Amino acid sequence: MTHPSELLAQRLHALLQSHPGRPVLAALDGRCGSGKTTLAAALARQFPDCVLLHTDDYYLPPAQRVPGWEKIPCANMDLERLRQELLLPLRAGRPAEYRPWSCAQKEYLPGVQLAPQPLVILEGSYSHHPLLADLYDLRVFVTCCAEEQARRLQAREGSRYPMFAARWIPLEEGYFAQYKIPQQADLILDTGAPRESF
Repeated sequence: MTHPSELLAQRLHALLQSHPGRPVLAALDGRCGSGKTTLAAALARQFPDCVLLHTDDYYLPPAQRVPGWEKIPCANMDLERLRQELLLPLRAGRPAEYRPWSCAQKEYLPGVQLAPQPLVILEGSYSHHPLLADLYDLRVFVTCCAEEQARRLQAREGSRYPMFAARWIPLEEGYFAQYKIPQQADLILDTGAPRESF
């Protein structure tokens, strides 16, 4: 059975060969705990000439979120800034610069400068939002069954799991349903079987 990262690598190699002269953009969206970050890191190791981006760097500071954001899919994300600062210039083969937001430190971190590369990979929840979707050459939806998701998230979040499951999973599922995210993906990868690498 082909490992998900190998399947993705094959698709990306084909895209790079068919799009000479301009960067290829790929986005990995999907359920929390499904392995998006792990897959993206594996791809970055296979493609040294790539830029790896994370939607987690584009959370909105709490003071900038609309009232009731906890019940509105994507209301905690600054997707317009992500589009303008990173995706548009990198797709055009230009350098980009941005300041990631740190949820842990509750502040913007120092600026990061990125050189243009042949491949740009964006991983994270909400990366397939319609505000960004027109920029991609490949949209990958990563998923797993509810039981495996719960097992992974319990291991990852520990005592925070009940809060995580009550807030973030419903928001995520609402986003998938509202924008038909799985149906619009170019490729769906199911990592539901337990794997040591996820």
